[in-house]
Amino acid sequence: MSVKNAMTADFLRSAYGGESMANMRYLIWAESAKKDGFPNIGRLFNAVAYAEWIHAKNHFTVLKNQVGDYTVPAGAVFGLTSTVENLQGAINGELHEIDQMYPVYLETAKFQEEKAAQRSFYFAVEAEKCHAELFKKAQSLAKENKDMEDNKFYVCPVCGYTVEGDAPDRCPVCGAKGEVFKEF
Repeated sequence: MSVKNAMTADFLRSAYGGESMANMRYLIWAESAKKDGFPNIGRLFNAVAYAEWIHAKNHFTVLKNQVGDYTVPAGAVFGLTSTVENLQGAINGELHEIDQMYPVYLETAKFQEEKAAQRSFYFAVEAEKCHAELFKKAQSLAKENKDMEDNKFYVCPVCGYTVEGDAPDRCPVCGAKGEVFKEF
């Protein structure tokens, strides 16, 4: 299926750029958290980095027939400071996607009847909600100079939904079986 509407295609490219940068940013912040003495927060960053890669891949796949060179405007959070501040950057980025970016992109895709884009945007916005909550929890602990518990994180390889502890039987966002979740 090809994207028929230029605006939805532009939003997919922008979201792809933003998710790609989030992936790299979280990998960098994961290394920094580990160096700061927060190995479990580092694992959280790695897990969410994988989820952001899934979002980028989903957006890219929807655009598979859009061949060509494009300039891609995308918002991004920059800075490499303390783990607490890096977590605040992560929270800010996730909340921007939840409250600003994805609602507009999703409604546009609905209006333009772009089913594959709707699915990709929906998966991303729903997963970003759990990412924001996990980052808030991690930041609360880091502010007290505490790491997260040594729990596993599981990421749905279809939509990027991320959970601490045990994988669910089925993903609450996309319905994928828990047994396919990637463990961090």
